Amino acid sequence: MLLPRLYPILDAACFPNAAAMFAAAEELAAAGCSLLQYRNKSGDARQMLDDARELRARLGTSVKLIMNDRADLCVAANFDGLHVGQDDLSPESALRIIGPSPTRWLGISTHNPEQLAGADKTSADYLAIGPVFATSSKANHDPVAGLDGVRRARELTRKPLVAIGGITRANARSVIDAGADSVAVISGLTRDPRKSAEEFLRVLG
Repeated sequence: MLLPRLYPILDAACFPNAAAMFAAAEELAAAGCSLLQYRNKSGDARQMLDDARELRARLGTSVKLIMNDRADLCVAANFDGLHVGQDDLSPESALRIIGPSPTRWLGISTHNPEQLAGADKTSADYLAIGPVFATSSKANHDPVAGLDGVRRARELTRKPLVAIGGITRANARSVIDAGADSVAVISGLTRDPRKSAEEFLRVLG
């Protein structure tokens, strides 16, 4: 599998309403983003499914859509993949629900070398490491990994590697140079999403 350099995450908490999130998704797609993750940590399942289906309808098949946490909603909304954290479904349990690759992608968040090495042994298609830098997008986040953490992660896996946490246009290139295949961005894309995404893509090359 080949991950795009920019991995935008649409976090429902970053938008005043669903309409604003849908508009941002369309702007990101217009900028050239080919993959989006939908994340909603506080919504109920019905609302999340409605929003997910609306994203699918608006973006069609031109953008790969990844569901955060919820394997059941991933399938119900016909998303292209699932991303789970350390406290969510185990990778193998998730795969029993969503089906194996290449039908759908499975990604796992990791926060230290031990977690990454463990995730590397699973059937996950890609791994995420972070937070790379301090971030405001997640309360009580794990210790910052830094660029050295990205380099260490790169040594521990041959799977595609996504770096997340505090990544900006100013530091994104250094994260790729440290070994990440892709950078995940949340708050850096909420203001003027199309222009912001175009600038990230230009920096990332």
